[in-house]
Amino acid sequence: MFNAIVVQQTEADRRSHAALTQLDPESLPPGDVLVRVEWSTLNYKDALAITGKGAVVRRFPMVPGIDLAGVVEHSEHPEWTVGDRVLLNGWGIGEAHWGGLAQYARVDGDWLTRLPPSLNTHQAMAIGTAGYTAMLSLLALERHGLTPDRGEVLVTGANGGVGSYAIALLAARGYRVVAATGRPQESTFLERLGAAEIIDRSELSGPGKPLAKAQWFAAIDSVGSHTLANVCARTCPDGLIAACGLAQGMDFPATVAPFILRGVSLLGINSVTRPAEERRHAWARLAGDIEPALLDEISRDIRLSETLEAAERLLAGTVRGRLVVDVNG
Repeated sequence: MFNAIVVQQTEADRRSHAALTQLDPESLPPGDVLVRVEWSTLNYKDALAITGKGAVVRRFPMVPGIDLAGVVEHSEHPEWTVGDRVLLNGWGIGEAHWGGLAQYARVDGDWLTRLPPSLNTHQAMAIGTAGYTAMLSLLALERHGLTPDRGEVLVTGANGGVGSYAIALLAARGYRVVAATGRPQESTFLERLGAAEIIDRSELSGPGKPLAKAQWFAAIDSVGSHTLANVCARTCPDGLIAACGLAQGMDFPATVAPFILRGVSLLGINSVTRPAEERRHAWARLAGDIEPALLDEISRDIRLSETLEAAERLLAGTVRGRLVVDVNG
C-alpha cells in the first residue's frame, strides 16, 4: 500500500472532495513505466483539482499533481531502465491520468524526461511546471528576436511560481525586468530575484484603453483577462508577449489595435504537450541558468498531508513562490 491524495466525486450532487488515502499498487492506471515518486509539487491547477473550485479533473477517482520526479522501478519502455532518474510535467497527469501527489505513478514512458545530471529530484520539483513554463516563455520570446538591448520585459503574476522564475531567468540573462504584483509587501523578495522595477497589478487588472502609452518591449503573462489586454495595449511597436496562464481569467477583453497598429506579437505557450526534444532543451537551459541557492529562495517544502490545506491558501493568493511536496514525508 502507498499514500496518495485522491479526489473522488459523489454521485448524488456531483461534488468532488479530496483526501489523503492509502492505495493498492494494483489500482494504478495503465502505463509502461512505474516510477517511485520522491518529490512532487502543488500548482494552481492542482489546487483547483483538490478544492473542486475548477473543472480540472476529467475522470474520477483522480490522483492530482501535474509534476513528479523520482526513480524508475519497472519499465517496459525501450528508453527507460530501472534506476533511471526522471521527471514528468504535463501530458494530462493530475487531470485525465493519475498524477504526482502519490508515492508511486504508472505512466507512459514517452511522457518522461531524463533528469539533467546537475539536478536532483528535489531541485527539479522546486523548478517544476512553473519554472519549465517560464523557460518555455523565455525561449519563445528569444526565438522571435528578444534580446536584452530591445527594452524592458514585464512579468505579471510576479509572486507566483511562473512569475518568480520568469523574473529570475530574465535577470540572469541580463534583461531589465518590471514586475507586476498585487503584494507590494513582497517587493524585497522580487528585487532579490532580479526585478529592477515593481508596479502594482491594479494598473493592469481593470478595463483599459485599446492602446496606451508604450512602456515595455516584451512581457511574460500568467494572468490573462484584462491584465493581458492591458499588457498588449502598453507594449512597444514590434514587441512580444508570451501568454502562459489565466490566474485572472480565461477571457481576453482586448482589441486588435496593438497587433495592427504597433505590430505586437502574442505568443501562446503550451507547456502540456511539448515534444521530447523541446522539453530536453528547456530543462537543460533551466539546469544551467538557475542558481541552486535561488531554488531555496523561491520554493518551500511541505508534506503530502499538508497539501489539502495548502491548496486553499494557494487559491487565496497567500502563497509566495513554489510549494514542493515530499510525498514520502
